[in-house]
Amino acid sequence: MTAPARADMSRIATASLIGTAIEFYDFYIYGTAAALVFGKVFFPTFSSAAGVLASLGTFAVGFVARPVGAILFGHWGDRIGRKSMLVTSLLVMGLSTVAVGLVPDYGTLGIWSPILLVVLRFVQGIGLGGEWGGAVLMSTEYAPPGKRGLYSAFPQLGPAIGFVLGNLLFLLLDAVLPPAEFLSWGWRLPFLFSAVLLAVGFYIRIKIAETPVFQAALDKAEQVKVPLFELLRKQPRVLVLSTLSFVLAHALFYTVTTFCLSMATTTLGIPRTTVLISLLIAATVMGVATLVFAMKSDRWGRRRLSAAAAVSVVVWAFPLFTLLRTGNPVLLTLGFVGGLACFAMLYGPMGAFLPELFRVRYRYSGASIAYSVAGVIGGGIVPLISTDLWASTGSTVPVSLVLVALGVLSFLCVLALPETRDHDFSDGLGEGAAAGRS
Repeated sequence: MTAPARADMSRIATASLIGTAIEFYDFYIYGTAAALVFGKVFFPTFSSAAGVLASLGTFAVGFVARPVGAILFGHWGDRIGRKSMLVTSLLVMGLSTVAVGLVPDYGTLGIWSPILLVVLRFVQGIGLGGEWGGAVLMSTEYAPPGKRGLYSAFPQLGPAIGFVLGNLLFLLLDAVLPPAEFLSWGWRLPFLFSAVLLAVGFYIRIKIAETPVFQAALDKAEQVKVPLFELLRKQPRVLVLSTLSFVLAHALFYTVTTFCLSMATTTLGIPRTTVLISLLIAATVMGVATLVFAMKSDRWGRRRLSAAAAVSVVVWAFPLFTLLRTGNPVLLTLGFVGGLACFAMLYGPMGAFLPELFRVRYRYSGASIAYSVAGVIGGGIVPLISTDLWASTGSTVPVSLVLVALGVLSFLCVLALPETRDHDFSDGLGEGAAAGRS
């Protein structure tokens, strides 16, 4: 495959990046709002701890919906193309996020208020389920041989960009609004601002063409009627191993950015501005590290870097909370930087690793389902478990042990997968190769 023209590649990079940036912007502002205000806005009759737990429960609903979106968008993405699904997933995701900012509080609608919040969160999760898989395929299926790690870095930069943007907005609102006004209406502004990102993303995505890899498969009529069934029949082992390998990435990201934020501000009494600035610095480092590790995976291999990332999480699981409990801004920032750097080491190679594991005729389904189910476990369930463990024991040791266990699981599953860096991406590893190891 010949490399696309520079202008076309810039458009492709922007189209793949902006969706994942919006994805993580949406999820981050929701997670931040859930940790800081949703307990008071939507669950005012609960105790402080129970209100945070309930609001984080609505956060988890979005992850539960992700596999549904992955199956739906994966099916049609493998049947009719990547581009159309990218546009559709962006609209579903963006419009539901804007709508969250318009939900009346409990005092206005009563019980219907949190119910409506959960429904919108579920719809948002469906859109998100199809977003990441389509974005990484858009980049990797355009990439020339030997540069899939580099090209996959475009959508993988989304978390850092979305996180920094969302964090800056919350910092600005925290600086200019009194606490009562922020609780009343200020928290809604980041959700409403998502409409601007949605409009830009939609305009860019309707301008791009179908990926050459999928177009070639389309020309050869290589699609299957039900990609999911073909995936489960041909590569079930790879699907399970790849899913379990990347639970750690979601768990670590949301432990640092959501659980630690809630713990630091509500239990440790660290000023919210201090924590947000520390997370902003850490997210900036994460963005640079994601790009570096994605590029290095073209040279060092996806599996080697992913296994090293799992080990690094095991090492950092206890220092993270030790540094957090000091309350010292410098040490707090160091803890966050270390945690998100470990995340970047795993997340950077993942953008190329997951698509490379599956054959082209069900690649959208395979990559999306693995990513989304990993998100359900790591991003939806683990933060709830962590919050409950912290509330019931008053200790972060059990939370660290959860990260250690996930690190060991990830390490073992990654080692059971093959190295994919050099295989023929126009088709995929194939059933025999995918079952082997390198």
